[in-house]
Amino acid sequence: MKKILLLSDTHSYIDDDILKYVKQADEVWHAGDIGDLSVTDSIKKIKPLRAVFGNIDDNKARVEFPEHNRFMCEDVDVLITHIGGYPGKYNVRIRDIIYEKPPKLFICGHSHILKVMPDKKLNLLHMNPGAVGKHGFQQVRTMLRFTIDGKKIENLEVIEFKK
Repeated sequence: MKKILLLSDTHSYIDDDILKYVKQADEVWHAGDIGDLSVTDSIKKIKPLRAVFGNIDDNKARVEFPEHNRFMCEDVDVLITHIGGYPGKYNVRIRDIIYEKPPKLFICGHSHILKVMPDKKLNLLHMNPGAVGKHGFQQVRTMLRFTIDGKKIENLEVIEFKK
């Protein structure tokens, strides 16, 4: 079993409140718009990190992290990208990849809107953790945490912070 902390759209912001949750996870996944790489460096000092670059990220982030990150966690096929859309309205950058070989868990960021929903046609779960950084229109900063145990994605929790 793995405890996952999922965050996105930090926009160069990280603090002790976020790092408290990092310490409780087995792995941290970042769905892009990292901003300054000091954010991911802080996370990597504590826990293993999987991340993708976002549209605001510079060349340093684009060298360190891919646009799409596909991997297995336990027995779950995971695909992370920054601009991904959502079931029925996937972004053109990722649509073919999703339709050709749907992952079990599809994760994106970008919208700053927390969303967890199934895609019943493709039999996948879509997650967007919202934005945990202070830049953007969101009124509440959010992250997600959950466990992956074999093929099961369980114990989903929303973590909220005031802006």
